Amino acid sequence: MTSKFDPNKAQNAIEIEKQFAVKAVEHAQTYWNLLEKVPPRELKLSKIDDEIYEHTMKEFPEFAKEPHEKLRKLDEEWMKSVEGKKRWRKFIEAYNGRVTDHNFGSLIRMDADEEYSESNTIFVMRVQFLAIEIARNRLGLNDKVHEFAKAEAAKEAAKKGKEKLKATKDKSS
Repeated sequence: MTSKFDPNKAQNAIEIEKQFAVKAVEHAQTYWNLLEKVPPRELKLSKIDDEIYEHTMKEFPEFAKEPHEKLRKLDEEWMKSVEGKKRWRKFIEAYNGRVTDHNFGSLIRMDADEEYSESNTIFVMRVQFLAIEIARNRLGLNDKVHEFAKAEAAKEAAKKGKEKLKATKDKSS
């Protein structure tokens, strides 16, 4: 007979943690690619975006207050405080069985005006990511990074085009 699993005594499996980290980075890259290609207000991140958005604004009214600074710039200390954890835990559990990998880890940008970077990224649960990013998209808080990402992609495409042209010229010389 096996004893009951105690997560507080469980040891970390480094390979599993690495796989989770890789998955979270892939998710962040996919989301950034979406922000580059699709105007944020048109993005649909789940089958129940409307419900998640309404629930977020109800449970976190501080996000709804203009000019949405609490949503634009996340306060990690508040999110991880005893009160913050309690509120988020209740919110996340509402999506257990309704959102795939609802409690899986995701990376989110602390400042909506900036791209993903080591200093602008924290780890959150998937439903937290959806709640925050759906709200940011609908309220226009991701419009700036959409334009930035589009411009960066255009620069990269132009650079690759020049390199290809140069390689073609070099071959024919």
